[in-house]
Amino acid sequence: MPTPQPEREPIGAVALPSFATPAKATPGPGTPKTLLILDTETTGLNPQSGQCIEVGAILFHVGHRAVLSQVSFLIACDHNPAEAINGIPAEVTRLDQPWTAGLACFEALLNSSDAVLAHNVAFDRQWFGQLDRPLPAIHKPWICSMEDIPWPAERHLKPTPSVRDLALAYEVPVWAAHRALTDCIYLAEVLRRCDDLEALLSAAQQPRSLFRAQLSYAERHRAKHAGFRWNDPVAGAWSRRLSQSEAEALPFPVQLVSQEPATR
Repeated sequence: MPTPQPEREPIGAVALPSFATPAKATPGPGTPKTLLILDTETTGLNPQSGQCIEVGAILFHVGHRAVLSQVSFLIACDHNPAEAINGIPAEVTRLDQPWTAGLACFEALLNSSDAVLAHNVAFDRQWFGQLDRPLPAIHKPWICSMEDIPWPAERHLKPTPSVRDLALAYEVPVWAAHRALTDCIYLAEVLRRCDDLEALLSAAQQPRSLFRAQLSYAERHRAKHAGFRWNDPVAGAWSRRLSQSEAEALPFPVQLVSQEPATR
């Protein structure tokens, strides 16, 4: 699962506004009671040329901060160009294992959840519901732990932290990377440590829209360090998905590009 890599802060970088939800914020009525924490490993970045070869999932109860059930399974592939990243040899995916039972368990966990949480929703969501592929379509609300959740300012995280940085910020030991269930475990441990988890999830479910930064070339570092991405998804611009309150809190002007459905 591609995640941002740590970068050295440039001298003179602007201070970021805090998007953290106040500890006393009241969770909204739609705050999920159960989350399906999900991660995938794939042979590439595009479902048109690659395939998902591993799914990991944990059913997590928000109120009790507890793992209820978990599953992971491999899906056979002929070759894996991303083996250097995820460490899954293609021949291992073809070894005998009850992957169809794993898929059935995954679907049961999905049906028991109120929402799906992934660390890079834009990436993970695209592998589900593809024609001639085994993974089912997902019609539950999605929450992105990389972009949607306003992690507390005292954790000193970047606006779009990696799973590793998020885990370390919450004192979760990191012992391996780039296997689906391992990354799910890191996220579950982070959520378990959040006293204000309901408020964070409520804030994460605010309607979001795509904005572009209105900054000069000389000020582009301000957009970068506020979590905006260059040329993705808006060509020739720094853009990021934000709630209205987050957009208004920025120390520079932004322009609305497009609005998203309330449930994505």
